[in-house]
Amino acid sequence: MKNGKLQIGIIGCGGIANQKHFPSLRDNADKADIVAFCDIIVERAQKGAAEYGVPGAKVYTDYKELLADPDIDVVHVLTPNVSHCQITVDAFAAGKHVMCEKPMAATTEDAQKMMDAWKKSGKKFTIGYQNRFRPEVQSLHKACEKGELGEIYYAEANAVRRRAVPTWGVFPNKALQGGGPLIDIGTHALDMTLWMMDNYEPASVSGSVFYKLGNLPEAVDGNLFGPWDPETYEVEDSAFGFIKMKDGATINLRASWAINLMESREASTTLCGTKAGAEIRSGSSFPKDELYFNCGRNGVLVDEKAAMGGNVAYFGGSKSTPGSMECDQWLNAIINDTEPLVKPEQAFTVTKILDAIYQSDKLGKEIVF
Repeated sequence: MKNGKLQIGIIGCGGIANQKHFPSLRDNADKADIVAFCDIIVERAQKGAAEYGVPGAKVYTDYKELLADPDIDVVHVLTPNVSHCQITVDAFAAGKHVMCEKPMAATTEDAQKMMDAWKKSGKKFTIGYQNRFRPEVQSLHKACEKGELGEIYYAEANAVRRRAVPTWGVFPNKALQGGGPLIDIGTHALDMTLWMMDNYEPASVSGSVFYKLGNLPEAVDGNLFGPWDPETYEVEDSAFGFIKMKDGATINLRASWAINLMESREASTTLCGTKAGAEIRSGSSFPKDELYFNCGRNGVLVDEKAAMGGNVAYFGGSKSTPGSMECDQWLNAIINDTEPLVKPEQAFTVTKILDAIYQSDKLGKEIVF
């Protein structure tokens, strides 16, 4: 630390850096300074340094040069999915704390290497699942912790877009991303659902992965982000997983960037417990994120909608976005030597399940752990 602040190095200065990490670190400028920026496209790193860096912030195109700086305490790994593993392993070897964007890795094998490097390093490690910090997600998790739903034995993890294929960056590139909507947005829905259930012991996974619409020129009509290029689209457009846990609980996971379905649900979960059920509804089919509880009471079935209030005007503070709150707790975990909210072991299980869905489809059989 320098002048009482953590010294942050950013590796990968693309979309997620500019949309989430740079603003969130700026919101937490009392705890950290961004002192180094690295990207293989030097202009991106230069732009980040000019807009968010401290005076004299360093710019790199080789992340190993950034890691060699002994003054850097923490690195944020914000690169395409398949590069998460090597950069994170090298960062731990260099003695840095690591925040890695979701998913942890593209494969279970890579995720295990990251876990091994973390345990050897003695440093802090977390994965960027900012949806846990949404108010309705926090509220539902508190209800689950209190046992208000009873035993949660069935759940649905939804990350379904009707037509919202990303048309920027390397999203359609299988070699760099490792997959499409399952690994990109399905990972958020699965993380939320496992966290609510507090169940991280999968027994088996069956999956179906579809490449149906991505290469159809007529399918691009109505895409939220404009037409994608069917000639260069390499990843799946939808994927589905049936997950059985060791205690018998079951999760149905749905993920798509493009599918002919009426309702869009993204980063949402449905929980069925022995005492009550609950459902988070979010996505472009809903004007705002909603939380519902349901149960039987006094002889009738009851649906209760949570009244999710916003901040009072001018008194909400600057750290109100999920990304800023995620950043705040991450920095505090380092400063106060506590555990981050998203534990590496939890993120590892998410990657293991997603990888198994791809493998189940490829091999045509159930994957048993």
